Amino acid sequence: MYAFDYQRPSTVNEAAALLANGSGAKLLAGGQTLIPTMKQRLASPPLVVDLRDVAELRGIDRTNDRLVIGAMTTHAQVAESAVVASTIPGLCNVAEGIGDPHVRHRGTIGGSLANNDPAADYPAAVLALAATIYTNKREIAADDFFQGLFTTALEEDEIITRVSFPIPERFGYAKFPNPASRYAMVGVAVAKGPQGVRVAVTGAGQNGVFRATDMEAALTNAFTPDALKGISVDPSLMNSDIHGDANYRAHLVTVMARRAVQAAAA
Repeated sequence: MYAFDYQRPSTVNEAAALLANGSGAKLLAGGQTLIPTMKQRLASPPLVVDLRDVAELRGIDRTNDRLVIGAMTTHAQVAESAVVASTIPGLCNVAEGIGDPHVRHRGTIGGSLANNDPAADYPAAVLALAATIYTNKREIAADDFFQGLFTTALEEDEIITRVSFPIPERFGYAKFPNPASRYAMVGVAVAKGPQGVRVAVTGAGQNGVFRATDMEAALTNAFTPDALKGISVDPSLMNSDIHGDANYRAHLVTVMARRAVQAAAA
């Protein structure tokens, strides 16, 4: 690692002030991405702002017709939450399938969304559920938040504070994981709720998480796995690498979408 300064603020305002005053400063949430990249000298921020002591960023609550999860809430806490299980049980399954126990007990929902890894699980769930991402400055709709590989609508000095989910009628997620990393080679989230039917795909697209609108239209007419027969995504828009070529990933999108609908129905 390169030398860097380290601060542990106790409030969001303190953290925001440090970001504003420190050129190139980086936030540390769970550290599952930042720490490895710093160790490999792929990143060298002059200041690391650790959010672990910011209590206002933690917590899970149901408010009327929405589920609200604080940005520093870990994957394990989401997976084990009785509130989540009684509100959007499929979201527990999303969190439970992330990485391994170490990752789940350190990684956070806010960190995952801010990083926007193209193979991460949460972006698909957040996009399918039409969630709203709140920051210290504003609120951002999921459709506007994700802007490409490792790219979001966040400004340099902006901090995710919480994520608010409208409670759906049904929600399911299915993924085909890389056996080594457990990242999604293809993951599909399907939701039916106040915003209609939404289908979001992670792990497969060349530009990161995206909505499968043809599948949404088919499931609007009939919310069953059979409604997706004959519907596929364009292989030219899919990733192709040593783990699976574009045609294979395009096939997996349909397979995982059908499984996600089955999970939602269950």
